[in-house]
Amino acid sequence: MAGSHTSDGASASEARQAGPLIVTEDAELLDDLLRLCAAAGAHPEVHHTVPEHRTAWEDAPLILVGDDAAVRCRGATRRSGVLLVGHDQDDPDVWRRAVEIGADCVLRLPDAESWLVDRIADVVEGVGPQALTVGVIGGRGGAGASTLACALAVTAARGGRRTMLVDGDPLGGGLDVLLGGEQAEGRRWPDFAASKGRVAAGALEESLPALRGLRVLSWDRGDAVAIPPEAMRSVLGAARRRGGVVVVDLPRRIDEATAEALAQLDLGLLVVPGELRAVAGAKRVASAAGMILRDLRVVARGPYAAGVDEQWVADVIGLPLAGELPLQPGLMVDIDAGVPPGDGARSPLGRFCAAFWERALAGQGAS
Repeated sequence: MAGSHTSDGASASEARQAGPLIVTEDAELLDDLLRLCAAAGAHPEVHHTVPEHRTAWEDAPLILVGDDAAVRCRGATRRSGVLLVGHDQDDPDVWRRAVEIGADCVLRLPDAESWLVDRIADVVEGVGPQALTVGVIGGRGGAGASTLACALAVTAARGGRRTMLVDGDPLGGGLDVLLGGEQAEGRRWPDFAASKGRVAAGALEESLPALRGLRVLSWDRGDAVAIPPEAMRSVLGAARRRGGVVVVDLPRRIDEATAEALAQLDLGLLVVPGELRAVAGAKRVASAAGMILRDLRVVARGPYAAGVDEQWVADVIGLPLAGELPLQPGLMVDIDAGVPPGDGARSPLGRFCAAFWERALAGQGAS
């Protein structure tokens, strides 16, 4: 094996933009590093020694130097982002070699595999602000949580923000239906049920159905599939790393997967109809969700029982009031006709969602 190559036949310049530079002649170590790059969605460039062209070394976003190649990398330009990688856990000279090449740290495989995959993925995806992540929960069945979640996502996308809508309720029928996209091509939750570790954010986004200017992770119409908490953690983590906004529709029952979703939210909205039984049920939901989510607020929805208004609803539940969900005559007729919630910027629901994002994003320091 001579010269250099990329893991998928891409040109050297494309590889330098996409992934790390690997320097090693150790076949076993190279196999491991290529496997970890693939897990992170990276396309590395491989050399046996310091590349002949200095820019390949200096411009690489990350350099993985094998133990066997450290001697050959002496004298290379000192820079950050150089990692010395090997298998030998008991090598007494490894730190000396790391100092000689100016390595940031020393990694021993397989112990450091998870950390290294994350570091490589950060290089590929870029490290920027995470998405503002908002969850919507119904205080009772039929409260309108799914409708509000869809409307929030549609409104955010219409405002030009990168938006992902995640259906966290396996018994809800599928948010893609509310958006009129049940036949749209793309992956659904069952495809991610076995996900563990780091999911490539770009690959996740590109694999999902694109509807109304946003990406949707919904359920299919097959048999119910349990989503392990590890899968929920991995998928939502990937969704958040893309920036923009993520809206999650959540069930009232807090199982392990829902708890993982709640832990990744910046803000939760509890939709509560203005009825005494709904308020009583919502108080129990708030108690369970509030054990995980620190910022949970009430969205009240009329019509109200006698003597009840939106502030009374929030006060009884013991949460801040985020707002009153407006009545929108003909909403269900529009949905049945294929018009998603929040589609009209001037509709009551559209105006409510636009005002919500203006406040929420201002609180995050976003434009």
